[in-house]
Amino acid sequence: MEYAYKEVDSPVGKLRIVASSEGLAAILWENDKPNRTRVRKYVEEPQHPVLLETERQLEEYFAGKRRTFSVTLDPDGTAFQKEVWRILSTIPYGETRTYLDIARQMGNIKAVRAVGAANGRNPISIIVPCHRVLGTSGELTGFAGGIETKAALLAMEGVKRGTKQAELPW
Repeated sequence: MEYAYKEVDSPVGKLRIVASSEGLAAILWENDKPNRTRVRKYVEEPQHPVLLETERQLEEYFAGKRRTFSVTLDPDGTAFQKEVWRILSTIPYGETRTYLDIARQMGNIKAVRAVGAANGRNPISIIVPCHRVLGTSGELTGFAGGIETKAALLAMEGVKRGTKQAELPW
């Protein structure tokens, strides 16, 4: 499958947004690992309607004017990964969950590591808010955009330290 992409500047660095003919397929970080997602071949197409709409919604999010996204998503992953990503999409703006919370929500607390792995492969960062997932003790854990970026996104959303909250560096 061929994808279209557009690079956009954001407060957390340059993002590469990628769309299929069906919807948004990925938001990739400037220093993203090449094999983190299944998105491989893409061509620059800055006027692609999904990319333009995604850019608009991201700008509103970073300006503090948007808390939810309505762009059509088309992530490529396994059935398990897609279920984890669906659950991530239900985490409200400004709130966090742990990997254990998500495994529990899936009905299998033994899947906590698999949930962590699926979270790490989330191709649609920010919109599918994997930055809102913390370690079981509330610590910030791995994030494709970097721990500092994860902390910045959480701070922007008003996440405070406390129960199930990270020791954020602000």
